[in-house]
Amino acid sequence: MRQEGKVAHSVDDVIMSGLAMMYFQDPSLLQFQKRMEEAKQTSNLKTLFGVVSVPKDTCMRDVLDEVAPERFTPVFKDFFHELQRSKDLESYRVLARFYAVAMDGSGYFGSEKLHCPCCLVKKGRYEHQIVQAALVHPGKRQVIPLAPEEVRNTDGAGKQDCEMNAGKRLIQRLKNDHPHLPLIIVADGLYSKQPFIEALVKERMHYVLVAKEEDHKVLMEYVYGAHTLKETSRLEVTDVKGRRHVYEWINGVPLNGNDDTPSVNWLSYELHDKDKRTYHNAWVTDLSLDEENIEELVRIGRSRWKIENETFNTLKNQGYHIEHNFGHGASHLSFNFFLLNLLAFFMHQIFELTDHLYQACREKLGTKRSLWENLRVFMRSFIFPDWETLLKNVHTPSGFG
Repeated sequence: MRQEGKVAHSVDDVIMSGLAMMYFQDPSLLQFQKRMEEAKQTSNLKTLFGVVSVPKDTCMRDVLDEVAPERFTPVFKDFFHELQRSKDLESYRVLARFYAVAMDGSGYFGSEKLHCPCCLVKKGRYEHQIVQAALVHPGKRQVIPLAPEEVRNTDGAGKQDCEMNAGKRLIQRLKNDHPHLPLIIVADGLYSKQPFIEALVKERMHYVLVAKEEDHKVLMEYVYGAHTLKETSRLEVTDVKGRRHVYEWINGVPLNGNDDTPSVNWLSYELHDKDKRTYHNAWVTDLSLDEENIEELVRIGRSRWKIENETFNTLKNQGYHIEHNFGHGASHLSFNFFLLNLLAFFMHQIFELTDHLYQACREKLGTKRSLWENLRVFMRSFIFPDWETLLKNVHTPSGFG
């Protein structure tokens, strides 16, 4: 319990107030607090988020700075399991029974002055970074975010923490949280190295990882040799627009020149529009390649961009203010604000997948920014007993009040 003057605020009140701020996408903590001073909005915070006492901004920062981030991570698993129980994740299956999880690193805070013991230091600049994972499907716009792993300098190591170490911790936690979920990890060329592949094999996870030619010279020597001897498999498909899709693959090639190198399967894809090659990429995987699965495996490999476009780009550029400095703190504040924002994004993704009323509001208003603006207007004007009533009035205003 935290005292603020004569008003006591529970940690739950502080956390739920922070989640409400992120849910309604207030661009700053100060604006959120000014809005919450209005009686109607305070009442809506109680009816919609269960907040008994609304904390001021200083109190919110002080409390959230002390809350261990591990308090938030089980919520991601709870949301995920609810989607599993409701069968909403079945449409995310790939290759009939697997689930593709894209992962990548990203920064969400940077400053030349503000810093804390957890900050990474790069060229005189202080930064906070995470490795994020999200369940993706090549044909679906919505992504399902999983709890991120913070890249932070608190593991007792002699050198600065890095994305690769955080990535290894992340897949360990994914296995612990979802031990029976058959996962295919999809990631960029940073991860297609022997240590990370061995970590995936240890966790019994499959993978489709970008393999850049300059990073895999030994592997590519085998591929070039097989190509010259016409020992690679090849499939060419022309679509209705006249574009040529060229697939090439080979099973069982060494990843590198080490004595204990793992054997991987290599696949390549090119897209040709008329006489111009408009796209090319290559990957390594542990899944056996053949003419029946090569096209879907390429689609899985290409779905890696969804972690960047549908997750990071949305959080940074479509109203979530993920890079806004809501507060840095001395311990956990910056990361906890990121987690609350990500949880709000997760809730919105769930609604887009499962809630017809929310979907109708999105369709009517067009953009997420417009939806948040309308929600904030209605919060200022009326008191709502529940979410359904609020969304019904956003969709079809009826003078509720």
